[in-house]
Amino acid sequence: MADPGKPKLRSVDRGVGGSEPPARKGTSGRGAADNATDAAPSGSSASARLRAAAARRRGIYLLPNVITTGALFAGFYATIAGMSGRFGAAALAILAAIILDTADGRVARMTRTQSNFGAEYDSLSDMVAFGVAPALVAFHWGLANLGQVGWVVTFTYIACTALRLARFNTNGDLASFKGLPSPAAAAVIACTVWVWEAYAVGERTLFSSSMLGLITTAIALLMVSNLTYFSPKQLGLKGRVPFVTMVLVVLAFAVLLADPPSILLALFCLYALSAPAQFLWRKWRERNPPAC
Repeated sequence: MADPGKPKLRSVDRGVGGSEPPARKGTSGRGAADNATDAAPSGSSASARLRAAAARRRGIYLLPNVITTGALFAGFYATIAGMSGRFGAAALAILAAIILDTADGRVARMTRTQSNFGAEYDSLSDMVAFGVAPALVAFHWGLANLGQVGWVVTFTYIACTALRLARFNTNGDLASFKGLPSPAAAAVIACTVWVWEAYAVGERTLFSSSMLGLITTAIALLMVSNLTYFSPKQLGLKGRVPFVTMVLVVLAFAVLLADPPSILLALFCLYALSAPAQFLWRKWRERNPPAC
């Protein structure tokens, strides 16, 4: 006669050793193991295993969340540096936050440590590093000279970043992005300030402040647009590539080091304009179909 306890132990082993689905939102972190713990007899080995599984679900993964904390600190540092007038350091901190934000997602997928907590924490970190930080850096650099208009532009950028992140959290897709990603938007603002700070001579004029206001507004609207952007997350880094690819990577680094502010600004601006250019090209092709 079969032992009635064995099926229950097998299900417990799968819950502990296998992959554990994250708890659904609104359940306060209680998963299937928590409910089974309440139903299991007290003092049994099954109950002990279920309590261990529930404890694991209530914990958080350290490695990806440490990287996310680094991105959050970079955004915080960029804000303080911008308020102190060190705009070059602020731009570098925002770029560092972009690198860390890219790394935490890849590390979580590679180590299979994705969780609802990590996703929410990453979104809050993005709001600080790519929403509040670049907006305040731009405000202290030149938007403050525009008076109330500068306040409106700054708030518009922050609000559009929040809307962009909320839309991605609800219907995001790794294959493509709807609207300009917030890290790329923050990079355009940071590199624009960095270039002007590095090469401009004399006081910041009303013209330069107005140009920054127009760029910030345009970038904010691109974030909440329905334009489709290519997702760099689809680039594979595990497969083999031809040797010439590594040569091209080395040359790219050499070109970047020749003039980092200008090269980075050009690259991020090209990415920001890629979706509008594709949209206009498709509209032109629809109105001017090729002759048969």
